[in-house]
Amino acid sequence: MTQTIEAAVAAQGLTLSAIPRPRGAFLPWSRLGNQLFLAGQICERGGEVLYPGKVGAELDLETGKLAAQACALNLLASLSDAVEGDMSRVVRCVRMNGFVNVAPGFHDVPLVINGASELFIALFGENGRHARTAIGVATLPGNAAVEVESIFEIRD
Repeated sequence: MTQTIEAAVAAQGLTLSAIPRPRGAFLPWSRLGNQLFLAGQICERGGEVLYPGKVGAELDLETGKLAAQACALNLLASLSDAVEGDMSRVVRCVRMNGFVNVAPGFHDVPLVINGASELFIALFGENGRHARTAIGVATLPGNAAVEVESIFEIRD
């Protein structure tokens, strides 16, 4: 029996939520051949931002990592939708871009985005390792602490 992404997430002690409703005119995912582009997801659940504010001011590094993990869970909801829940269709995570709403002088942006990267590695092993960019920004939608997007290689 093929494992589902939802079951793999549950094995990590986490839950997969519904795909968040887009806060703009875009799709949560788009496919081009065997490449799946997952739109940026903020750290929200049920339309509510879980971690509002700036990392390095209102939020500390560990809370920022939790915000990044929440973004990754939303990405996994989109991934699950795209592959009809079938984890065996996921070849690997190719790339991740992470954006952190930061206070001036906060320099540990890559450590915040590790919250998302570490979840992908825990779920997919070496195939969860990816190329990555981590960027500090002045603001994000809904005053979210973190937003993450990714690209996956999938099979039919």
